[in-house]
Amino acid sequence: MGMPEVGTVGGRAGLAALVAEPAAAVIALDFDGTLAPIVADPDSARAHPGVVPALAALAPLVGSMVVVTGRPAELAVRYGGFAGVPGLEQLTVLGQYGVERWEARTGEVAAPEPPPGVAAARAELPAALAGAGAPPGTWVEDKGRALAVHTRRTEDPDAALELLGGPVARLAAGHGLVVEPGRYVLELRPPGVDKGAALTGYLAERPAGAVLYAGDDLGDLAAYAAVEKRRADGLPGLLVCSSDPAPGEAPVRELADRADLVVPGPAGVVALLAALAQELSRVR
Repeated sequence: MGMPEVGTVGGRAGLAALVAEPAAAVIALDFDGTLAPIVADPDSARAHPGVVPALAALAPLVGSMVVVTGRPAELAVRYGGFAGVPGLEQLTVLGQYGVERWEARTGEVAAPEPPPGVAAARAELPAALAGAGAPPGTWVEDKGRALAVHTRRTEDPDAALELLGGPVARLAAGHGLVVEPGRYVLELRPPGVDKGAALTGYLAERPAGAVLYAGDDLGDLAAYAAVEKRRADGLPGLLVCSSDPAPGEAPVRELADRADLVVPGPAGVVALLAALAQELSRVR
């Protein structure tokens, strides 16, 4: 298993810095679509079977490892199988885009109270969707601090997403929320809460060197921007796109075009993490 060929100058510099100084490196990873395959029912999502062994092999060799996800932190931990794994004692999971925080060393989730705008939107969202003519198969995932309107199960997911975009945006704005589009999903959440802010806050806590971030969807662009800002300041980083679209679904071009390295979905992420662990074990 060899190291990957990175296609950009900045990415090659980021990978070289990670290998040269792993004790200062941060490995940051999205969950759905990156560590777990995308599925029609988010509650049935589980990490790729190679994820936990790869993370457990790599985590002790780097400075820190964090999962940054829009899911509630507790669900990401459960669906990932991260709790109580030898080698993952220092893993952090930032859930709800950083609002929630789970630390493996304590096994506990820390989080503030949900914002009131989410509760108001939760009460009004069913009527708003019905009034917009939401097609059969549209459904709402309640994340506690955010609400996600999914169209993947509808007959025409793209048309449904376009139909509901305006009404959902108006409802969100009326309660001080923003809408984050994704792969057949519109997520309503408080402003200023995104993966870029979560990652930046996490990095501010430690003297981080190279940062590897891997994601698969539009919500990961904010984290990409955070790493790109660090690179503009002379700090190394590597941007990885997990690209494994479902049948009939187009790749997320905005992410792939900005990535230094594109890998084939969660299986490709596992292979990358395993190759890094092997290389770092070799150079120690």
